[in-house]
Amino acid sequence: MKPTSADLTNKAQGGSQSAPPSAKPTPIKVALVEDQPEVMESWIHLINSFPDFTCVCACATGEQALRMIPREKPDVVLMDIFLPRMSGIECTVKLKALLPETQVVILTAMDDQELVFMALEAGADGYLLKRTKPAELRAALLDVLGGGAPMTSHIARRVIESFRRTAKASGTEARLTVREEQILVLLSQGHSNKMIADKLELSIDTVCSHLKHVFRKMQVNSRTEAVVSYMASKLAQEQHER
Repeated sequence: MKPTSADLTNKAQGGSQSAPPSAKPTPIKVALVEDQPEVMESWIHLINSFPDFTCVCACATGEQALRMIPREKPDVVLMDIFLPRMSGIECTVKLKALLPETQVVILTAMDDQELVFMALEAGADGYLLKRTKPAELRAALLDVLGGGAPMTSHIARRVIESFRRTAKASGTEARLTVREEQILVLLSQGHSNKMIADKLELSIDTVCSHLKHVFRKMQVNSRTEAVVSYMASKLAQEQHER
């Protein structure tokens, strides 16, 4: 039997108890924002079918998401872009202000570049099409949790061009250390935090600490923003030197 959204609260509370050493690792917590009941149930079932993931919260509106999701503190939120009243883009902005460490991945039925671009500018960490295959969905979720930013090259190019047009001197002229720049270069090449840690022979905690310093210096709030801002500044510098 498929789990329903009404079952999710009890499931989340049960999962919050301390597990004995022999138990399985705590699953990755996912929240879902989707207004169509049949689609919501399908996604809940799909997420819970992955042994290392659990859907802890399912919301039908942006308003409900802002009430429920901060209590659950999920690792990642799957956000439908088309919602009644409050859009998925507006909800993403407000959720990111409340939960800056939570990854928000936009779900969309159509590859609408304009809307996806707006969502990424609003702070989303990537996007997926609703027709994404289960194995690809799981891989994409692990990727975004590891520091990746699933998106097409066309969308990435648009975000970079936007940052190049609107970046202020204080953002593009941030003084980064050699190590911080090394990490940003690897991040821009699509490496996850773990891959960066392995390449530079650092701990993941050290990589995360460097990234926090980078975000503060560049005045950004996410990996995606940091990468596109960095790439935009490099493009602007190259054009100036020509």
